[in-house]
This record gives sequence, C-alpha cells and structure tokens, in this order.
Amino acid sequence: MSMTILALQGFGGVLAVVQRELVEKKRWLTREEFVEEWAVAQILPGPNVVNLALMLGDRYFGLRGGLVAVAGIFAAPLALVLIAGVFYVHYAGHPALAGALRGMGAVAAGLIAAVGLKLLGALRLHPLGLPLSIVFAVLCFIAVAILRWPLVWVLLGLGGVACVLTWRKLKP
Repeated sequence: MSMTILALQGFGGVLAVVQRELVEKKRWLTREEFVEEWAVAQILPGPNVVNLALMLGDRYFGLRGGLVAVAGIFAAPLALVLIAGVFYVHYAGHPALAGALRGMGAVAAGLIAAVGLKLLGALRLHPLGLPLSIVFAVLCFIAVAILRWPLVWVLLGLGGVACVLTWRKLKP
C-alpha cells in the first residue's frame, strides 16, 4: 500500500516524494542509505522508483515483497494514465492544456533541484568527501545539461571514475 501511495503522490516525478516518505516520514532509510539506493536504482534499466521499490520490497520481505512493491507502484498510476490518455486525446488541441503542461515542467525541475540540495548533506559522509562529490556533480551537470553528452556515456565515464576512487578509499 505504501508504494501505491508513493506512486500517486509523485505522479510525473517521484524523487522528492519518495525521499520525503522513505527517509523523513517512514524512516525506512537514512539519507545516506537513500542516496546509495537511489544511485543504484538510477543505473539499473527501467524507471528509478520501480527499481527502488523492488530493492526495498526484496530487502524487507524477499522476492514476494519486491513483486508486491512493484505491483503497488504500477497499479493506480496505470489506471490514471489510461483515464488521462482518454481525456488528452479529446482535449489535446486546447491551448490551456498546452500551457498547463509547460508550467508543470518548470515545477518538476524545481522539485528535482530542491531534493538535490536537500540530499547534499548526505554526501558529507561519503568516502570521497563533500568537495569531490560536488566536483563530480558539477561535471555531470556540465556533461549532460550543457554539452548534451549521452547519459549512458556520462554514467560510464564519471560514474566509473567515482566508483574506482570510492573503492580505493574504502580498500583497507
């Protein structure tokens, strides 16, 4: 049920909602655990929140828990998307709808930025430290947003370097 509620609250973008629910309200994860789990969820194929739901469901309840968590993520939003699709087809040409959709894009970008700033404090405990973590974040932003490099290459390049550096710091 928790995953269905998460999916319905974060319709269209769940990072801010998932972080608030799982870390601040339910306390299923610490901020540091959330950052690590979300990082893994992002590099796996498929939607990030589905990957996270599968990992958390499996962690606490095994394979059945993972499958139920994924079903919870998909059930209600699927029904809403089908209903919204019917209405969109009917009203697609309406100028007010186009304006509303553009406005929602700006709100989504603001939510992502706010969560990024909120989770920045969790990087203080990362083995690379806060300054180097910020350098990687800035390099990633430049590569993807400004240079428009493909995300897969940025993840393999910068992510690979970050993983190697972290592994070296953790190595006894």
